[in-house]
Amino acid sequence: MASRTCAKFFLTVICNKVYCASGKDNGFGNSYVWAGSLESGIQIGTHHKKPVMVIIHKSWCKACKNLKPKFASSSEIQTLSKHFVMVNLIDDEEPEGNTYSPDGSYIPRILFVSPKGQVDHDIINEDGSSQHKFFYSRPEQIAKSMKKVIQKYKLEEFNA
Repeated sequence: MASRTCAKFFLTVICNKVYCASGKDNGFGNSYVWAGSLESGIQIGTHHKKPVMVIIHKSWCKACKNLKPKFASSSEIQTLSKHFVMVNLIDDEEPEGNTYSPDGSYIPRILFVSPKGQVDHDIINEDGSSQHKFFYSRPEQIAKSMKKVIQKYKLEEFNA
């Protein structure tokens, strides 16, 4: 509880410096620190040299609804999330264009943005569909990709 409060305080301090608002969890868990928008998340990530995890989902989507409680209760994802700026985009918040839908506009999609602000198309769900590379249905799949991001960008060590 204290670490969550500390993390939210830290994000507030960061946000005050880079002018963003703390975001809503939209069902993905209030124990995570969410950036208020994609733009502010990328700004925070580039400023602090952290990767950004972007979840794109819809309020009416059954697969999204199934993923939310699994994601929210995953202690492994919670532990790994301290290495990321977390962003979740619901409904009309989904960005237009192909940048965040490199292999289609299915949902949910989870993409990772490098600390330099570029979508990393190499980080995919290796245990998922070859046609829907950014679709994740299980926390273990998400955690595996998060670990790859941490390793790729050589962030501080994590306990797995």
